[in-house]
Amino acid sequence: MSLTFSPVQTRRTFEEAIDQIAERIQLGELGVGDQLPPERALAAQMQISRPTLREALKVLAECGVVEVRPGPTGGAFVRSEFVPREVIQRTSGLRLHEVGGVLEARRMLEPRVAQLAAVHATEADYAAMERTIELQQKLAETAGPSLIAHEDRFLALDQRFHLAMARATGNSTVVGLMRTLLRRLDIARDMAMHEAPSIEWSLDIHRQTVDAIRSGEHARIELVMDEHMAELERAWERDLDPARLSAGYRELPAFLRPAAGGTPLSA
Repeated sequence: MSLTFSPVQTRRTFEEAIDQIAERIQLGELGVGDQLPPERALAAQMQISRPTLREALKVLAECGVVEVRPGPTGGAFVRSEFVPREVIQRTSGLRLHEVGGVLEARRMLEPRVAQLAAVHATEADYAAMERTIELQQKLAETAGPSLIAHEDRFLALDQRFHLAMARATGNSTVVGLMRTLLRRLDIARDMAMHEAPSIEWSLDIHRQTVDAIRSGEHARIELVMDEHMAELERAWERDLDPARLSAGYRELPAFLRPAAGGTPLSA
């Protein structure tokens, strides 16, 4: 597998190195058994020192995400495709008052992503989305009606579905934007897991999303994506910044007026 990593450009080099590797694993770009690039090459790609990289890998190894094997045939290998929440929380700068802005950005971007996917998606793209739903179904068969005991696995599969939808657009810029949004949404979802929907609801809304994209009917896609987004918005209504929820002097654009009964996201 040929993967390239980006230069680490913040002062939080240690945390960002963890974040990049964990993100690739969580989004399914690296699977169990896959080997990361050699230490020297990976450190060069990230433009960090090799000791800093080793410390980042050590954290991921301690939580069971990677395994570092010594020797000439060794290296860092993916051990688990599910990244513990504490790793995600450790590397995120998202704060409570910022969640409203993340959900607002989602309303701007994700319905348009789904509509663009309807134009460009191939059968391989549909297969990727449907495969994620199949994995969610297997999880549902063992998890029962609640997500709480399986939240890490659920969140990882949910991210994969949305990234597969973004890839179906055939637009690498859109995929990059969705990666950023998904990373921040993951924290918002994790904070709201106490009000998480059932796995069956999640399965159903993902199936509806695929069916709507296949139909190519943009109005249908808009309605399904509205319900998809409203679920998380409803979980955050009591906590979002009141200034972003209050009525303003100007009418909100249509995309910020949820059709599914949620609270408008912005003044």
